[in-house]
Amino acid sequence: MSSKPELPVTLADIEQAAKVLQPVIARTPIEHSRVLSLHAGAEVFLKCENLQRAGSFKIRGAYVRMAKLTDEERARGVVAASAGNHAQGVAQAASHLGIKARIYMPRGVALPKLAATEDHGAQVVLHGDTVDEALAEAQKFADETGAVFVHPFDHPDIIAGQGTIGLEILEQLPQVETVLMGVGGGGLLAGVAIAIKEKARQLGREIKVVGVQAENAAAYPPSLAADALVPLDTVHTIADGIAVGKPGQLPFAIIKELVDEVVTVSEDALAQALVVLLERNKLVVEPAGAVGVAALLEDRLQEHGINPATTVVILSGGNIDPLLMLKVIQRGLNAAGRFLTVRIMLPDRPGALATISRVIAESDANVTRLDHTRIGGSLSMGDVAITIDLETKGHKHSEQVLDNLRAEGFDPHITNSAGGSVA
Repeated sequence: MSSKPELPVTLADIEQAAKVLQPVIARTPIEHSRVLSLHAGAEVFLKCENLQRAGSFKIRGAYVRMAKLTDEERARGVVAASAGNHAQGVAQAASHLGIKARIYMPRGVALPKLAATEDHGAQVVLHGDTVDEALAEAQKFADETGAVFVHPFDHPDIIAGQGTIGLEILEQLPQVETVLMGVGGGGLLAGVAIAIKEKARQLGREIKVVGVQAENAAAYPPSLAADALVPLDTVHTIADGIAVGKPGQLPFAIIKELVDEVVTVSEDALAQALVVLLERNKLVVEPAGAVGVAALLEDRLQEHGINPATTVVILSGGNIDPLLMLKVIQRGLNAAGRFLTVRIMLPDRPGALATISRVIAESDANVTRLDHTRIGGSLSMGDVAITIDLETKGHKHSEQVLDNLRAEGFDPHITNSAGGSVA
């Protein structure tokens, strides 16, 4: 342990950041989750940074970074890049400190995040299709104009600000044994790891710190395996807040030394996590903020030999586009076996559709959409294809509906994916 390199951020830096932030941020609550505790076989608590000012933890790092700027630097203004949450954090901090802010956001950014950033007075420029492309353009603007570049994760002050969440967790739930959170570039995970691990060392305890990435945007596992920053060729996930193709250099140096594990989760689990949080915990959380819950639903900790024990999941943000929420909820219900689409081929004779309707009704399922097609490349003369969207009560109920249809001589084929565990 004594041979470990000196880290770029210390516990003292984080404690000082907490003093700077005290009059600015909300002290977000920690809530117990009964449904997640039952699933994990452990006591699970939720650190609700989705209720933070500007809707995410990002204000913590952005404000600490910008509060340290000199008068001359403040006069030059700041520039940043983000898919939304860092943008809002920088915009809000700039408004509070009286600094002009220019924010680059990727095209296709969620409209609520764009509007909220502009509402705080920042100038928004849409550029590129990914956060990495927007970051490069923001750095170019800083180089050309002298504006101060406020990086979303790769700066000691940003990491120190995010690490204040770790201090709050230990004050609010001293018995915590595992802390779980999403990771994109790594600023949040790095900061919290320093706070948690150093405090635990002082107390003579061991507390596990685990990062979670979407499997289609997981740059940390290969980078940690190679002990070098390994960029991804493509990044594609509904968790836009952690859709970062390359780890930050400073966070990576911290994470490889302190973090116990970085695990990945599927898109279906992400969608299901949002549904569980909304339906069972009454919390609106964006996909990037729900990856820790997705890891619990997919039992990722146990797969890596970590006992969940008393776990705190950081819900890092709640800024979700309502249109995306509609799509994610449907996917989450599908993953939980509560939404089923079936296609049935049958002869075009009177009474067949009535029989199908009767079987579905007697099975206590609900039809939400029905498509009746007589023409198509796979249809023979005299045949018809019936596609039905159903609301069901879970995987067992879905299988019962299908079995009942088969018992009447029909051959239903599932046309959506219905994997995952029941929420």
